[in-house]
Amino acid sequence: MNFSKLVPSIFYQNIYEGLKLFVDCLQFTIGHAELNAAQPFCVLEKDGLRINLFQDAQLAKEHHPELRLVTDNIEEVYAQVAATHPHLLHPNLSKVTLRPWGAKEFAIMDSQLGIRFQEW
Repeated sequence: MNFSKLVPSIFYQNIYEGLKLFVDCLQFTIGHAELNAAQPFCVLEKDGLRINLFQDAQLAKEHHPELRLVTDNIEEVYAQVAATHPHLLHPNLSKVTLRPWGAKEFAIMDSQLGIRFQEW
């Protein structure tokens, strides 16, 4: 059995909040969008990663995922996020921190989603 990607589906009450996080802050691009559909959704892409965003108020209330993005240069990612979107930095991990398990990490969050960045 072979898999080539894991594509998470993330639900927002307002899809534009997710677009602010992924497109504006993390510089994903919109590969496909149906923002004016009865149930808006879009496919976001960056560096071979793919995320499906959906606008669904009920599912957004039920699902609050945390994702981890691994990078080879966490200081660069942190500097970009802290300079452009400091309000997204998670209060419990708002600086790059060496964790006991050996990874450097920091985290961001919006009203729906937490993202932990790691460098091993």
